[in-house]
Amino acid sequence: MLFRQLFDEESSTYTYLFGCAETGRAVLLDPVLETMDRDLRVLQALNLRLAYTLETHIHADHVTSARKLKAQTGSRIAGPAMDALPCIDFGVAEDRPLTVGTITLRPLFTPGHTDTHHSYLLTEGDTQRVFTGDALLIDGCGRTDFQNGDSVTLYQSVHEKLFALPNETLIYPAHDYQHRHVSSIAQEKARNPRLGGKSIGEFQEIMANLRLPYPKKMDYAVPANQHCGKCPADLPETIRRLCDPSLQG
Repeated sequence: MLFRQLFDEESSTYTYLFGCAETGRAVLLDPVLETMDRDLRVLQALNLRLAYTLETHIHADHVTSARKLKAQTGSRIAGPAMDALPCIDFGVAEDRPLTVGTITLRPLFTPGHTDTHHSYLLTEGDTQRVFTGDALLIDGCGRTDFQNGDSVTLYQSVHEKLFALPNETLIYPAHDYQHRHVSSIAQEKARNPRLGGKSIGEFQEIMANLRLPYPKKMDYAVPANQHCGKCPADLPETIRRLCDPSLQG
């Protein structure tokens, strides 16, 4: 398998590329509109053809490039089936993994940050990786104060789904604000200041007192991502230029 961890500086978002060496087909997980040209260059350099884009959830901090990539490359759009978005070509669920060539991404339903959030488990030989989206970050977790988030639900998702994985499972989050790249289940169990060794009541108190600012892109990112990256009219000029209607499908 060909694997790349790609980073968007503005939103601190990680986009993950998975490429099947046998078929030359690839998946991009959580792609970002502003970095689409970079992603296409990486695919070309690796001699890969994009088969699918895949989302962990409906993002509030960036607009996905899924729709524009589909228009330019012919890729299909995958995401949680329970979102019931008409723009999705393949709905993933715990009993419906996404397979491209030799790569299988197995969904884990991990709500709490949003009510339809999914993580993805990938096994390659003796190595197991889990792509946790915003459910579990390195030394942290996603917020729970919008998009039907719920701190009790997130605590249960992490402990019952993610912390139940083998300790050596590698964790790749959707964001990191300190340029850290990877953690492990053992590490997060031991030292995550919000979730490691904390009771559900302690976690609720921590999340209730974060006092985080309102996401600056939320008002247009969420409606755009509910249409797989089809941008609404009332956008900042810098984003509007990226959302070329002729490439929106």
